[in-house]
Amino acid sequence: MVPVILVLLLALLLFGAGFALKALWWIAVIVLVVWLLGFVIRPTANGKRGRWYRW
Repeated sequence: MVPVILVLLLALLLFGAGFALKALWWIAVIVLVVWLLGFVIRPTANGKRGRWYRW
């Protein structure tokens, strides 16, 4: 009984890790797209192109 529970826990852990990694990849892609759009759509400040971020 214990080996079956251990195998099920391992499968659950690997499934959870796989889902989390896939979600992190999608979040990374969305952040990259927003970051690249920031270079294209920059606000103008005092007649010159300014930074779209504050750091």
